[in-house]
Amino acid sequence: MVQKKHHQVSLNIVIPVFNEAADLEKSIRTLVEFLMKNMDDFAWTVTIVDNASVDDTLDISRKLSHDYQRVQVIHLLERGRGRAVKYAWELSNTDMVAYMDVDLSTDLRHFPSLVRSLSEGYDVAIGSRNAKGARVYGRNILRTVTSKAYILLIKCFFFVHFSDAQCGFKAMTRRMVKVLLPNTIDTEWFFDTELLILAEKLGYRIYEEPVTWIDNPGSTVKVWKTAFGDLCGLWRMFLTRPWRKQYE
Repeated sequence: MVQKKHHQVSLNIVIPVFNEAADLEKSIRTLVEFLMKNMDDFAWTVTIVDNASVDDTLDISRKLSHDYQRVQVIHLLERGRGRAVKYAWELSNTDMVAYMDVDLSTDLRHFPSLVRSLSEGYDVAIGSRNAKGARVYGRNILRTVTSKAYILLIKCFFFVHFSDAQCGFKAMTRRMVKVLLPNTIDTEWFFDTELLILAEKLGYRIYEEPVTWIDNPGSTVKVWKTAFGDLCGLWRMFLTRPWRKQYE
């Protein structure tokens, strides 16, 4: 009797990068080693998406793709984290897609349960620094206050239940890529928030993994510029109510 071969779920993990030459190689090697040890039940690949870097990021990315058969590189001529993630997710044909920040601020031990929740009926999975059981270290008072105020604002205006919109640690099914991404406009940092509001408003199930997160003091995120972009995005969504288009 011939035994049927078990189908491995395919997974594409996207790493958006911009001028990350200093930390890229160490982070990717750490990630690949972790995946080899803990995610062998998945047919996974890692996709580094270079956002028009002007340092050695692209060269290092290509070297890593040469060293690891399951690491690939995409080079974009325009910047924007949302643009990078969206482009790579739409290009991928895997069963599931994910993305994480290159600094690996979120403890990788949370990644297997984040992804496996999608096999248990959830549509989108997110890491949360605000969910019960999460642990956050090293975040300064400014980022803490703006983060808490931001999620409160989202809940007050959109009546959603997810507890963290901005943690760079997310995954979703192929079906969600087809449903949500065509309606997600932002190409910068608001991309995550827009995606989650759409998902919940359309009735899809969101899994939250309480994570251990350590702030990266070398982060290039500009808090006030990002906050302004987020507020503009929230106002746009509040006025246009894009989720209603799905029911028209």
